[in-house]
Amino acid sequence: MRNFALEVYFSKWEFAAKYHLTASDAQSMTVSQLLSHASAEDRERFDNLHLGYTKTFGAEPLLQQIAQTYERVGTDQLLCFAGAEEGIYVAMRVLLQPDDHCIVITPNYQAAETIPLSICAVTGVALDENAGWALDLDAVRAALRPNTKLISINFPNNPTGAIPSQETFASLIELCRERGIWLFSDEVYRLIEHRPDARVPQVADVYERGVSLNVMSKSYGLPGLRIGWLACQDRAFLQECERYKHYLSICNSAPSELLAEIALKAREAIVGQNRELAHWNLDLLDSFFADFPGLFDWRRPDGSCVAFIRYKGEDGVERFTERLVEETGVLLLPSSIYRSELGPVPQDHFRIGFGRKNMPEALAVFREWLMRNRA
Repeated sequence: MRNFALEVYFSKWEFAAKYHLTASDAQSMTVSQLLSHASAEDRERFDNLHLGYTKTFGAEPLLQQIAQTYERVGTDQLLCFAGAEEGIYVAMRVLLQPDDHCIVITPNYQAAETIPLSICAVTGVALDENAGWALDLDAVRAALRPNTKLISINFPNNPTGAIPSQETFASLIELCRERGIWLFSDEVYRLIEHRPDARVPQVADVYERGVSLNVMSKSYGLPGLRIGWLACQDRAFLQECERYKHYLSICNSAPSELLAEIALKAREAIVGQNRELAHWNLDLLDSFFADFPGLFDWRRPDGSCVAFIRYKGEDGVERFTERLVEETGVLLLPSSIYRSELGPVPQDHFRIGFGRKNMPEALAVFREWLMRNRA
């Protein structure tokens, strides 16, 4: 598999840049702040936690809390992982064989295509930028082959923040059901939607061959816990995934599982606060980009805490983002990071993140740099 471009880029800049203005997660917190949400009983459990091995599927109290975030999924239809990446890797390895065919939307989180490409034939279906990054179902149908085993989607999308309409989503489910195709749905930005009616169902709730991926990292803002999970109505599939996990992380960290359980018990407060912050930062971005119409094409995303913006400067987006981080410490993600082997991805865009509290300070530095260079 080719190098993971995003992680290679972040290994250089993520902790070196002063202003991480392309972060994909919501605002995080300290252990002390998270424990302030804990009941006295849970705090005592944490203080006296035994640091031994944990169950491969995940601790039962954690599974109970995760199950409450679904409409139909029970604790026996969940499998925890060390973050979302491990879940993607294992699901693709279990579901796909060399003679299969897979469809993946673009642009995407690179693992969504790189892992399937290491296994079988893969076709990309591009979101339509001219239609607000809409999913074209006719393009999906045209990409189908007799041996299509799986379709992989990610909504709210990374990096565009796009969400399909309820009608498009329901039609995609029916298309998969008619042909018995697995639908893998990366839902890590769910709950960070910017319109009340935009949220679509989780596929594990509505489709018997739907696999929902989620994680504590994005909407919950707790990437340091490294707790993710797969949800699926097909218990046999999850059991195969568990066997594969035995060769990887084996089990999760006991402190992380308990902290994730505490966070999920307080999910309405935590996610509500992160959603409010994202909405507030969106208003800041509206004002910021309105002042530079000749340089940027700004469009509010449907959900998530990231957006994909066209840069119109003559120097090109690669040089622009390089100079910006080197001269100011403001980090943006150029669209070359989203290069796809499945088809063209716009190469004049950058990803900006707006889930963190330091947005005003970062934008002030960004603005001053733009004004100075325009002068």
